[in-house]
Amino acid sequence: MSEGKGVLLVIDAGNTNVVFAIHDGSAWVGRWRISTDDRRTADEYAVWLLNLMERAGLSPSCVKRAIIGTVVPAALYELRRLCRFWLHAEPLVANHELDWKMDVLVDTPSELGADRLLNGLASHRLYGGPLIVVDFGTATTFDVVDREGRYCGGAIAPGVNLSMDALHKAAARLPRVSVGRPVEAIGRNTSVAMRSGLFWGYVGLVEGIVRRIAGEMDEPAKVVATGGLAPLFSEGTTLFDEVAPDLTLEGLRLLAGQNSARFVTDVSGQQAHNAFGRLDNT
Repeated sequence: MSEGKGVLLVIDAGNTNVVFAIHDGSAWVGRWRISTDDRRTADEYAVWLLNLMERAGLSPSCVKRAIIGTVVPAALYELRRLCRFWLHAEPLVANHELDWKMDVLVDTPSELGADRLLNGLASHRLYGGPLIVVDFGTATTFDVVDREGRYCGGAIAPGVNLSMDALHKAAARLPRVSVGRPVEAIGRNTSVAMRSGLFWGYVGLVEGIVRRIAGEMDEPAKVVATGGLAPLFSEGTTLFDEVAPDLTLEGLRLLAGQNSARFVTDVSGQQAHNAFGRLDNT
């Protein structure tokens, strides 16, 4: 890749992981994941990220634009500093101030997590509508987008890993188990029984909620699964028409493209300090 070619850095900061991805204008050329820790500094992110970029043959100087989507407000400060002072790119932040090109038909749009809107934006652009998007994250979210691309609302349930942790902590004799598809529903030991309950319980939860949502919609909808566990849970049901684990990243890429005029260009380290230092608490 030519260092002179401007590429986009996308940062998706969730409750469990922060995903960094680079798009060169035609394809994703790098993707890395680190656990979410709101105490992690910009310098710590930089040591980790720049090393991985170098291993992938990507120079920090190739990054000309950046966009951040986060449901963890405390992480935003250091992620912004990472972009400003290590990559010399003033990042956009996915919030209500940007042009989403999407009507939001909920009571309080400002309360809506950016990830849910990003999923809705990307899924409608990729698959049309109407849609029900199921995101298997820290929470399992269900989001509805109509044929015209309007965000209509949805539902939120605890994520499968959150439920597993709660079960382990609340019941002294139950071990911590990994989430996976069991061979049989009838477990003949405690660990297998727990895996069966977690996996098939969540399959039943998702099928039931989607069925109820679909019953309230005016026309049949495609069902799209996203999130890191989407491929796993798609093995246990025929519910999903599409499985797109990186839908949120695609939504951030699309949102950046729709707001290209807002990007600040040619920001050197000193210029970033002078221009944006006073905004470091935002």
